[in-house]
Amino acid sequence: MPDEKTTAEPTKKKGGFMKLVLLTIVLLGAGGGGTYTAFAMGLIGTSPVEHDDGKPHLILKGEEDPYAVTEEKDKAPAVVFGTGGSKYRTAYFNFHDDFTSNLADSTALIQISLAASTNYDGRVLMWLGEHETAIRSRILVELAATNEADIEGADGKKQLKKRLTKAINDVLKEHEGFGGVNDVYFRSFIIQ
Repeated sequence: MPDEKTTAEPTKKKGGFMKLVLLTIVLLGAGGGGTYTAFAMGLIGTSPVEHDDGKPHLILKGEEDPYAVTEEKDKAPAVVFGTGGSKYRTAYFNFHDDFTSNLADSTALIQISLAASTNYDGRVLMWLGEHETAIRSRILVELAATNEADIEGADGKKQLKKRLTKAINDVLKEHEGFGGVNDVYFRSFIIQ
């Protein structure tokens, strides 16, 4: 009888050890599978640029724009951003020519030159250039629908800026599915 106990005990320990090893393998496999699934679904280990949804993204100050529009900036010193204001970089698009139109119910003419700003990546700037003709047409329609009395004061000019910003974004949404223009700026403003 003593021999039976001696041989039965090591088998019992060996079976418990095997169960522990199998349980460890199963848990490691489940953890690895869960990690792989989270990675495949994009929950971990990816950057926003890798999963581009086709829409422009906000660019933080100092962050590199993956769609940067370059114009002989090699000669200019590097831009140093301040720490105040918005945390996003602001980029500008200058419309090439002035806008001249009659004003509504008036013999007066308005002539303005404009720039548009965006905090989004360079695709918005590209689209402004690509669709400048359609944007110009829409801006001229907005100007022709403006009464002279409505733009005499600062508040009237602010309202016109809002309307022009909306008009530009409407054109971009129509053509590209995304606006992205934050504001427009008058570079010159003449009423005759």
